[in-house]
Amino acid sequence: MKDYKAYIFDFDLTLADSSKGILECFRHTLKYFGYEVPDDRAIYNTIGLTLQDAFDILTDTPMNPKRDEMRKVYVEKANDVMSAHTYFYEDTLPILEKLRANNIKTAIVSTKMRYRIVESFEVQLGIHPYDVIVGLEDVTAPKPDPQGIIKAMELLGVDKDEVLYVGDSYIDAETAVNAGVDFAAVTTGPTDKETFMRYPNIAIGSSLSEALPNIMNSV
Repeated sequence: MKDYKAYIFDFDLTLADSSKGILECFRHTLKYFGYEVPDDRAIYNTIGLTLQDAFDILTDTPMNPKRDEMRKVYVEKANDVMSAHTYFYEDTLPILEKLRANNIKTAIVSTKMRYRIVESFEVQLGIHPYDVIVGLEDVTAPKPDPQGIIKAMELLGVDKDEVLYVGDSYIDAETAVNAGVDFAAVTTGPTDKETFMRYPNIAIGSSLSEALPNIMNSV
C-alpha cells in the first residue's frame, strides 16, 4: 500500500456501529406516521443513504410526500438516543491516533449531519481525533456525488492522488470512483466482499485493521 498524505473515512458502520440507534429512530418514525415497520435487515440495508431516500425505500413510496416531515421526526428521536447508541469499533481510535502521530491528515465524509458525528465522538470517546468532518449540511449533493470528498480534500490541502477513502458501502465505492481517489473497503456494513470486488479497490477487510494493516505496523 502506498503512502498517502490523507485518509478520509465514512462514519456509520466504518468508524462506528450506530445501527442500534438508527434502527430505533426508523422504527419510531415509521410507527409515528402509521407505516408498517419492516424487519431490521431491511432498515439496516438503507444505512448510508440519505434519510429521505431511505424512507422512500422503507415505505415503498418513491418521492414520498412525507419524506421531509419524516426526517424531522427521525432527527428529534435521534437527538435523544443516537449518540448514546453509537459504539466505536475497537480499532477506530488507535488507527486515527496513529495516523495523526505520523502527521497524516484525517477526515470524515458522511451523509450524517456533522454535529451528530462531533457529538458521538464527544459522548463515547471524549476526544476528537480527526482534522475535518464534512457532513450532510456541508454539501448540496450527498454520496455517491463526490462533492463531500472534494470538499474534504480542499480543507486538508491534498490532491486526489494523495488520498485514500475508506468505507463500508457500495455507495462509498461509487463515491471514490466519482472523486477519482483510491478506495479501501470494510465489510462491517451491509455490503459484502463480492460486491466490493466489482469496484476498484486497494484492499477489502473485515475491519479497519485488516483493511489497513500498514497503519498499525508503521513506526
